[in-house]
Amino acid sequence: MLTSALNHTQNAGPLSRTLNDPAGEFLDVLGINQYIGWYEGKPEDAPATRWAMAYDKPVIASEFGAGAVAGNHGDANERFTEEYQARVFEQQLLMMKQMPDLAGMSPWLLMDFRSPRRLLEGVQDFRNLKGLVSWRGERKQAFYILQSFYREKTNEPH
Repeated sequence: MLTSALNHTQNAGPLSRTLNDPAGEFLDVLGINQYIGWYEGKPEDAPATRWAMAYDKPVIASEFGAGAVAGNHGDANERFTEEYQARVFEQQLLMMKQMPDLAGMSPWLLMDFRSPRRLLEGVQDFRNLKGLVSWRGERKQAFYILQSFYREKTNEPH
C-alpha cells in the first residue's frame, strides 16, 4: 500500500478544488493536507468548499486543524484561542462529511510539541500548538469536538 500527502490542487473557484496531483496516478491512497480557516480563508469556507478527485481512489485527510494555547479563552474569531481552534475543527469536519471518496482522516495533531520554527513570542514560544492536547496534557476544546465526532461515527449503522 502506497500513500502520500498531495497538495497539488486545481481551483475552479475560491471554494472549488480538484485534487489532481500527477503523483496520484501511482498511489493506492491519496492524502490531503488542508488548513482552511488556519493558513487560508476563514473557517466557514471549509464546509462551503467542494472537492473533486481526479483519481478513483480512497482519500484521507492526512492533516487538518488549527493552533491554540491551552487555557487561552476568548472570542471564537481570535486566533490561538481554544474557541477558534474548536470552530476550525467543527467547520473542517462539516467539509469532510461531504468529501467524495473520503476513507479516513488524521487531525494534526494529538499533542503540542517543541518546534524551533514556531517563533511567535508569548504565544508559540517554540511550540507547535495544533495539538488537541497541550504539551502539559491538558485537553483543549477541540479534543472534545473530535471525541464527539468519533463517538457519532461509532454509533452510525454500517
